[in-house]
Order: sequence, then C-alpha cells, then structure tokens
Amino acid sequence: MRKHVLLVDGMALLFRAYYSTAMMNNFMINSQGLPTNAIHGFTRHLLTAIDTFNPTHVISCWDMGSHTFRNDLFPDYKANRSAPPENLVPQFDRVKEVTTAMDIPNVGIPGYEADDCIGTLASHYQDEADVTILTGDQDILQLLDDHVRVALLKKGYGNYDTYEAPRFVEEKGIEPKQMIELKAMMGDTSDHYPGVRGIGEKTALKLLIQHGSLDAILNNLDTLTRAQRTKFEADLDMVHLSRQLAEIRCDADVSCDLNEALYQPEREKIIAKFNEFEFKRLGERI
Repeated sequence: MRKHVLLVDGMALLFRAYYSTAMMNNFMINSQGLPTNAIHGFTRHLLTAIDTFNPTHVISCWDMGSHTFRNDLFPDYKANRSAPPENLVPQFDRVKEVTTAMDIPNVGIPGYEADDCIGTLASHYQDEADVTILTGDQDILQLLDDHVRVALLKKGYGNYDTYEAPRFVEEKGIEPKQMIELKAMMGDTSDHYPGVRGIGEKTALKLLIQHGSLDAILNNLDTLTRAQRTKFEADLDMVHLSRQLAEIRCDADVSCDLNEALYQPEREKIIAKFNEFEFKRLGERI
C-alpha cells in the first residue's frame, strides 16, 4: 500500500482559526487565563482534514520567526504585515503541544518559511508516497506534481478546494511551476513585492502562455507593445528579484523520517492534552 502524507501549513490553520472566532470576540479564555480560540480551531481543522483525507502519515510545518532569507534579498518583503494580535501570541507555542500529543512531528527551520519546509518535504516524499498539502495559501499551487495535490481551506470546517496538477493546467493554461514566473511579473501585494509595476495577472498570464517562459519574454521585449516593453525595462531588476521571492524552496536543510510521522494516535494522551486546554468535545473526534 502506497503511503499518503498530509503536510499541514500550521500557521495557515492557526491564523484562520484565530480570525474566524476573534471577529466575534470569542477568545475562549480557559481557567488559567490562556486564550485558546486559535488552538481549538487549529485542532478542529487538523482532525477534520485527517478524517477527510485519511493519511497514513502527518507532519505539521511552521514558520520560525518573521525574518527569512527573503528579507535579506528584499528588506520590504512582508513589511506591510502588522504585528500579531495580543491574544494570539501566547497560542503560537502552545498549539504545538497539541500536535506533539498526537505524535505529529513539528517541522521548521530558522531563515525559511513553512512553505519552504513543505516544498522540501513534498519533494523528498513524492517518489514513495502521495502527498496532500493542507493550506490556505494559493502560492503553494506551484508545488503541484504527479503525486502532490493541494487542499485549500475554504470557509468553515471540512470545506476544501482541492487541486491536482491537471486541473491547474486546465484552468490557467500554464504548468504549476510557471506560477513562480507569473508572480514574478504580477507581484504579490500580500507579500509586499511589486513584480513589474503596471503588469497585472491577466497580462502576465497572456504573455506567459504566448512566450512560454519569463526568460523568453525578457529576450523578446521588442515583440511586446510599447507600453509593456517600457514597464519591463523599468523593472528588469525587480522582476528577477521577484522570481526569487516567489519561488518556494525545495532544498531547505530540513528533513523528517516518515517513520516518525506515522499517524497512530494514542487516544488517552491526546485527551489528557485536550482536558488541559479545557476542550470539552474534541476528544470525541479521536
């Protein structure tokens, strides 16, 4: 039987869980004064995904601080992000107690984002296992491959927009890896890098389909409209830099032995942790 690895974008689940309840001022403060709304929601998302996708192995990947190699390349990378809410901060470390209790490895490396850990592990595993990536970030669609699919979180619990490579190609007209070059041109307002100013997704996609690659576009600027050529010439350095920022690294110095990620939960240990956090009904899900 082929292995099936669920790679979880821990931060994506945690932030989604926090904001979905915080907007209603539901912070679930327990008797020790710890806000647990994000931890509780994260756990519900995780358990629901395990029920839905039935993986043989589960790994949770995390950001390890806000500064990464991308900030060294471009100091303004994600500079538009505000500090995390006060009620979320104490939940960052405590949430990993849940995954640890479930014998799910927590993986992260300073200087890289969780996406880079996910990309590296997916690359390592895909020859011997099918990989499902659970996230809310469409950037990770660039990792789609023959044995790698992506489940994007939608509103609520258990609602996913699941992509495999053929669907992406059919919808976009480009290969998943070309998403890196697409973002290099159109930029990313969320991650705060501009790409080629004045070139939006529609134009970038059209040029990429027409020419086949970003390098081909840059080598044939004389075939573009005058306005397009002017924009590219004004931002040549930035388009190359944006390509580096957009690419999820699949060669980070991170690893996880699949034997350590085999999902065989010990119910009593997990329920003890749930009781510690005062999660009353989640134990029924194990």
